Amino acid sequence: MSAIATSVSNGVGEVVLDRPKALNALDQAMIDDMYPVLADWADDPAVETVLVTSGTDRAFCAGGDIRAIRESALAGDAAAITRYFSSEYKLDQLIANYPKPYVALIDGAAMGGGLGISVHGEVRVVTEKALIAMPETAIGFFPDIGSTYFLPRLPAGVGRWLGLTGARIRGTQALEIGLATHAVASASIGALADAIRGGTPLGEALSAAEPAPAGDKLPLRSIADYFGGTEPVAAVVGGLRGGDDWARETADLMDNCSPTSLLVTAELIARGAQSTLDECFDRELRAAEQITATPDFAEGVRAVLVDKDREPHFEPATIADVDPAVVARIVGA
Repeated sequence: MSAIATSVSNGVGEVVLDRPKALNALDQAMIDDMYPVLADWADDPAVETVLVTSGTDRAFCAGGDIRAIRESALAGDAAAITRYFSSEYKLDQLIANYPKPYVALIDGAAMGGGLGISVHGEVRVVTEKALIAMPETAIGFFPDIGSTYFLPRLPAGVGRWLGLTGARIRGTQALEIGLATHAVASASIGALADAIRGGTPLGEALSAAEPAPAGDKLPLRSIADYFGGTEPVAAVVGGLRGGDDWARETADLMDNCSPTSLLVTAELIARGAQSTLDECFDRELRAAEQITATPDFAEGVRAVLVDKDREPHFEPATIADVDPAVVARIVGA
């Protein structure tokens, strides 16, 4: 049974993500099911707009099915890992180049792979319940799904901050930095979806929706001060340690991350700033194949998603001890 449902009416093709127990985490079957549907709709004159929603109010999509990737890694099944990431990135590329309005309604968690099937689209609607993050460095991985392209194009330092720390942002904060295009009240998201399904012109439906209540503003000046430059990750952490409460809390977030992942992430984001989206996907695929074979990946996923003890034992345990040759091997030429 598919974990997505699809329908077409009034010129709108809708994909409903429906894997509630896993918070709609994208497994191989969901990716395999979504791609041909979206590819067909791209050329179907009966479909003028694509709408992507969730069948559960707990999440839009909590990410990729990273536990399954860990199982493949432990089994030495490199082919399954390559298949997963290559097909996921192919789906994200399709969305990024989609010839019709692609609308994602995010009323809950959207992390990792959930951003891959939303941020690359033309219209990203969040509510005050939206929770957005790229938390991969905490599991011995790195921000992927094309994020090494869009993160460095956010306001000064924001992408580096999100990618390195896994910091979570909510609702209107996503609108503030450009990850979302619209912010509406959670109470009106159902009516908005119904209006779009019913054929109401997209701009009219969005204009009629109740705006989301304003949330806290992001500390953009502090983010720019600490993450807006090109300083090595160790220097960033050192600066944070000597800063205010926000800075010290941010350093604490990074202490829970794989040191190897931090350095890999910083390098990928730096390169992504000078690359096309397609180049970023190619680089991310190579890096994903390499980093999932490291002990930090299996250990990080174990600590966060399997045993959930939140006590990973990364090796090496400090940024200073990471071998630059290992980072170079993962990131590639």
